[in-house]
Amino acid sequence: MNFGKKYISLQTVIIIFVVTVVIAALTATGILLASATADNIEKHQAEKAMGIAQTVSAVPLIKKSLEENGDPKEMQAFTRKIRQDTNMLFIVVMDMEGKRKTHPNSELIGKPFVGGDEIHALKGKRYTSIAEGTLGPSLRAFHPVYNDEGKQIGAVSVGISLKNVKEAVNKSRNIIYAGMGVGILLGVIGAVFLARRINRILFGLEPYKIANLLEERNAMLESVREGIIAVNPEHTIVVANAEALRIFQKAGLPPDPVGKKVDEYLPVSRLIRILQSAKPEYDQESDINGLPILVNRVPVKVNGQIVGAISTFRDKSEMKALAEQLTGVRTYADALRAQTHEFMNILHVITGMVHIKEYDGLEKYLRKQTRLYQSETGSVSNIVKDPVIAGFLLSKRSYARENLVKLTFSSNIPLPVSADPNTTHHMITILGNLIENAFDAVKENTEKHVSVTIDYDGLACTMTVKDNGKGIHQEIRDNIFQKAKSTKGPYNGFGLSNVRQSVRALGGTITFETEEKAGTSFTVKFPYREKDE
Repeated sequence: MNFGKKYISLQTVIIIFVVTVVIAALTATGILLASATADNIEKHQAEKAMGIAQTVSAVPLIKKSLEENGDPKEMQAFTRKIRQDTNMLFIVVMDMEGKRKTHPNSELIGKPFVGGDEIHALKGKRYTSIAEGTLGPSLRAFHPVYNDEGKQIGAVSVGISLKNVKEAVNKSRNIIYAGMGVGILLGVIGAVFLARRINRILFGLEPYKIANLLEERNAMLESVREGIIAVNPEHTIVVANAEALRIFQKAGLPPDPVGKKVDEYLPVSRLIRILQSAKPEYDQESDINGLPILVNRVPVKVNGQIVGAISTFRDKSEMKALAEQLTGVRTYADALRAQTHEFMNILHVITGMVHIKEYDGLEKYLRKQTRLYQSETGSVSNIVKDPVIAGFLLSKRSYARENLVKLTFSSNIPLPVSADPNTTHHMITILGNLIENAFDAVKENTEKHVSVTIDYDGLACTMTVKDNGKGIHQEIRDNIFQKAKSTKGPYNGFGLSNVRQSVRALGGTITFETEEKAGTSFTVKFPYREKDE
């Protein structure tokens, strides 16, 4: 991660970029528009001058005066009025020799036209030109004058001061440049607004920080042991980490779920319901093509709006294996603790009897303890042949003796070792939870009795755990095997749920009989195959 490097903020980059684009675009547009406008103004002025020249050339007064070489005063008065009305620089009527018949300066009447651009007009052509005459540089329009027989008798020249043309062009350019300035100002304001808006959308994060967060997110997604998938509001899978892909592959689903509809790829996900209800679901049991999983589902909200949903899940068989390991450690620790306490009590008795030199009594005591140990070991070995289960039952007997519980074992015949090692683990789970529940049920009794019966008929094993406790409350009997259903408070109620799962794994059944203040009896029956010698 490069947090030490200095970066220009995204907000600054956006403002600079947008302002630069706006200035460049408006400048180019303004230049082209100003140029086109100048051309249009010049063209318009030229057309205006030509129109006036054409109109003047068709006036009968002008024709008559030129044809009869009459008094120019009448033409002078007429052209002066037209010039003043149209704001022209000059309107000059000339004869075929190029001599002026009208002019703004009366002293120049009768003198030759100045500029040298009138020659083509006296040859019958109409056109515009730019030249400098007695009134300065001007834009001129020339139009020939014909009599009624179609013979040319002179020409008309209408001039517009180039200064006026340039002023009109500059005025239009100034308007364009003012518009450009306003556009650039609005562009700057818009750029600042856009930059701040994007900054808020990104929660003030700079691109390099977003890139680092994305790398960290990907690393976290790939490092966790839970499968993770996420869907967007359109129900499309947008994220699936490596563990999710591994579980999907294990369940026989096709690879690469990203981009597919979740209800088509994984109908059991229930993420669409989460999007609709906005209510999370935790520790839910499900399965993918028969593969058991434990699932959490939560909606994703941004500013109070649901923008997606996430599901995290884990292979329940792997969790179960881990739980069995933890249960085994706990059972072993409980057994060691109980046996340690019992052994310490025996040592205290032996030490005391040695101290008082009561050797005869000590000998009797040791024989009694030996017979007790042999009796207990023998009684358990007469019930089960599996050393793991036998050790487990012995640990429970030590624990029961320490807590003043009378724990008895019985069977019709010794249970042989199972052909399936998993059966042993399930039996320990079943017996462990049922015996623990029985111990809890009798802990407030004056006389505490718990009995365990293991019967085998060659095809099936039947295990019964009975206590003389207070019984199961009526209100929880119907859902006693559901997870987290317990009268022992929070974080309890998982024992019987685990028992039911193990019973199902063994393909067996579980039933119970209970009576308040009289005790409870659980009976588990499942197929059992003896291990071949």
